Amino acid sequence: MAWLLVIAAGLFEVVMAYSLKLSDGFSAPLPSIGFIASAVVSFGLLALALKSLDVGTGYAVWTGIGAIGTATLGMIFLGENVSPAKIASILLILCGVVGLNLAGGGH
Repeated sequence: MAWLLVIAAGLFEVVMAYSLKLSDGFSAPLPSIGFIASAVVSFGLLALALKSLDVGTGYAVWTGIGAIGTATLGMIFLGENVSPAKIASILLILCGVVGLNLAGGGH
């Protein structure tokens, strides 16, 4: 169950980052509210997950999901540069996230 909480928290982290970009420096109200709400949910879910996961593993997986999701959304929806090196780097992060998950990390 803790891993599902980390995955959900990571997805809310992606929403948080995307909302932050859309908020235009907190000048757009709806994306700004979306940022705050998704940040609260993301950190809350992470806090619940860390009750039964090692902090290093849980935090690294949460961050990895956020990095992969945010970079992917940026390339797809925000017109950010797509390159073989960027794709390879995302895949390396994914390998690290999967490796940490397989290595355990619960206590």
